[in-house]
Amino acid sequence: MSGPHLALRPLWLCRSCAAPWPCATARLTLLDEYADDRVALLVYLGGLLHDAAGELHTLNPHDGPEPTVLFHRFLGWALARPGRDRRATG
Repeated sequence: MSGPHLALRPLWLCRSCAAPWPCATARLTLLDEYADDRVALLVYLGGLLHDAAGELHTLNPHDGPEPTVLFHRFLGWALARPGRDRRATG
């Protein structure tokens, strides 16, 4: 299956590769789309994190992803790392 790497909600899997969304390709696409505005990317991802937490909890309230896992999945990878990500500091 090929196509855009978009989220299949409420499962939050990639529609194209079935990896947990955002998959590696979606992350690269988002970094490219928001290359000049990392804050906007983080706000966007924060909103999606909120949606995903609620939807995943509704699907499986007793065995859903831990909050720290969801944070790293949705936001942790996009945070600027001093000395490693020049686009985020420029």
